[in-house]
Parts: sequence; structure tokens; C-alpha cells
Amino acid sequence: MPLPPTRFENNAFLGLLFVTSLAFLWMLRPFFDDIFWSVVIALLFTPFYRRVQRWGLGSTTAALLTILLSLALIILPAAYLFYTCASELSQLYQRLSGNQQELLDRLDRLRQALPGVVTWLDQFGYGPEKLKSMISGAAVNISGFLARQTVSIGGGTVNWFIDLAIVLYLGFFLVRDGERIRTLLIRALPFGDHREEMLFARFAQMLRATVRGTLLVAIAQGTLGGIIFALLDIRGPVLWGVIMTLLSLIPVVGAAVIWLPVAGYLLATGEYASGAILMAYGVCVIGLADNVLRPVLVGRDTKLPDFMVLLSTLGGFALFGLDGFITGPVLAVLFVTIWQIFMDEFTGRPPLVTEPSADGTNADGGVGSLHS
Repeated sequence: MPLPPTRFENNAFLGLLFVTSLAFLWMLRPFFDDIFWSVVIALLFTPFYRRVQRWGLGSTTAALLTILLSLALIILPAAYLFYTCASELSQLYQRLSGNQQELLDRLDRLRQALPGVVTWLDQFGYGPEKLKSMISGAAVNISGFLARQTVSIGGGTVNWFIDLAIVLYLGFFLVRDGERIRTLLIRALPFGDHREEMLFARFAQMLRATVRGTLLVAIAQGTLGGIIFALLDIRGPVLWGVIMTLLSLIPVVGAAVIWLPVAGYLLATGEYASGAILMAYGVCVIGLADNVLRPVLVGRDTKLPDFMVLLSTLGGFALFGLDGFITGPVLAVLFVTIWQIFMDEFTGRPPLVTEPSADGTNADGGVGSLHS
């Protein structure tokens, strides 16, 4: 009968476990974005997967249908926007680089419409000639930037399709085997099963809430903005719609950064009907979309204070790029949850976070499973 391992042997094995795990994660570092978005797709579409399974289909067929649904609802529309934006970026570059006089003519119209503003700017050394020089220089810089971005978008197409294939492939296995993977992680992690259940539940809860309450609302606002731009014959409606979507992901900023100055310009240059329509539409439709849609899509799923949502989103953008609008708030929720567990279990005070009940829900509306 083999002798039990000594303390030295256990410590050596744990060191080996740590080193090999770290090396494996370092090897996967180039694919972290792909893994992250496959987890997002799995968490969002697992309810559909379970519904399909109730139709009597096998797990593999149900997972394949689920991934195809995600392809149809998310990836194909995103690809369309990707190429449309590239086209409109190219057209904008051609206009800026080949016809700077158009920008100067628009500046003259604005000067004539707002002479008081021109006089006020002139007092600070920004006279008409200096403004024209600044706009011409800005047009050259912007056109160069757009040219580089257009080339970058075209050159990244092959990599984009490779990443897409990886995301779909990983998403298939995460949808099909997600519950088994969650069970294995709970078994392997050394933090205590009930704590791990709570962390997984909050992770899934906040990720779904962030995608539904932030991404879908931002897409709705950007889409509404793009539609009104197209109806008012403003150039590049898809491009401006995408920019409004990205700005709507940032708390406090929003799509008004785009549509409000455009409405002001239209009113100032005598296009009163278009300006008034855009202003009213922006306030009553785009602006209220957040207040109407967010409670419906999120409900009680997210408990973060507004200031923490803002800081975590901006911090996520700074550290993780575009993924930060999800990873930032999710990390903030995990941070708050871990501190709640600490206060409940190590300070001797009454618990603030309840454990999952028999039906899988927490007292605060949380979910007791990664794939709830």
C-alpha cells in the first residue's frame, strides 16, 4: 500500500500545479477576447438551448441550433454594420481629403447665422481666418486618420473571420457542456462551494444584465439615431448610428453628443424643420429609450450604484478596450460580492447576501447557477 504524500511532496505538487496553470493561461493569452465573447454568447443563449432540448432534440443538435441562432441575431448584423461603416468611412475620407472647401462654406454659413458667437470667439483670438486654418488642418488630420482606419479594417478582415470561427466553436461547447464545466470549476476551486456558487451566480447575473441593459439599449439608441439621420438625409447615417451606439455605452455621455450639435447646426443654418424634428426626436425618442427599455430589459438584475457603474465602465474601457463595457461592471460586481461574503462570514454580523434557495434563486433576485 503506497505511503501518503509528505508535506514537502504536497507543496511541490501545488507548486507544479500553479506553474503549469500559469503557463497554460499565458499560452491562451492571445485568445482571451475570443474566450470572453464565447462565454457571453453561451450565457445569453443557454435559456434558448434548454428550451430547444425540451423539444426532444439531443444536446449536440440543440447546441448547434443555439449557435446558429446567435450567428443570425448577433454576428451577421454586426458584420453588415462592419462593412457598411468601412464604406462610409472611405466616403468620408474622400470628401474630407478632396473637398475642404465644403467645410469652409459650412463655417461661413454658421458665422452668418451666429454673428454674436463669432464676435465672442474673436475676443479670445479665434477670428474667422484662424478658425478656417484650424478646420483645414483638422480636416487633413481627420482624413488621414480615417484612411488609416479604413486600411486597418480591410486588413483585419481575415483575422476577424478566424476569431469568429473560434468564438462559435468555443460557444458551441460552452452551451452544450456549460453545466458540467461549472460543476468541475466548483469542485476544483478552493474557496468553498457555497461561495463559488454565489460568485458564478453573480457573474452570470451581471453579465446578462449588462448586455441586456447596456448593449441592447445602446444599440436601440444608435439605431434610432441612424434612422432619423437617414430620414433627414444626413450623410453617413450608419456610421453615425454606430458612433452613437458606442457613446451610449458610456454612462453620462450618450448619443446626445452627436445628435444635439447636429440639431443645433441645422437650426443655426436655417434648416428649421430638420433641426426641430431632430431636436424633438432626440429628446422624446432617443433620450427616453434608456428610461423605457432599461427597466424592461434589466428589472432588478443589477444592484450597482450609478457612480460605480460609471467608474467601472470607464475603467473597463481603459484596461480592456471595447470589451470593458461588460468586463468593468462584471468585475465591480464580483468585487462587491467578495466583500459581502467577507463581511457576512468573517465579521460576525448578520449576513447581507443570502445563499441560493432550493428553487435556485437568491433572496435578492440572484440566480443560483451559472446557466440559470
